[in-house]
Amino acid sequence: MADAIADPGIISGYHAHLYYAPETRPIAERLRAAIGENFPQARIGSWHDEPVGPHPVAMYQVAFGVEEFPRLVPWLMLNREGLDVLVHPLTDDSVADHTRFALWLGAPLPLRLDVLRRGPRSA
Repeated sequence: MADAIADPGIISGYHAHLYYAPETRPIAERLRAAIGENFPQARIGSWHDEPVGPHPVAMYQVAFGVEEFPRLVPWLMLNREGLDVLVHPLTDDSVADHTRFALWLGAPLPLRLDVLRRGPRSA
């Protein structure tokens, strides 16, 4: 039910998607290396130079735990160097995670939501 108060305890972790273009890939590379150095608990995903899943442009994903949110997200706020970043929780509803529950640093991008799994809150 959309009107219910959601319990943050349903969040099992987070993803940050760092979007880049060919001309901004060097920035994305620097940030990727800095994330790896500063956040060893984070799992940095593969480079995707072409759109993949719901993401309309090139990106890589950083997966991190709930306990890392208060350190990693402010770090991204201060260090994203103009890249657009989507931060979203991991719940049982991928559509809501990428829309209603999403946090954008920079400009929001239009996502391809039809490829995502809807959970009970989106039904």
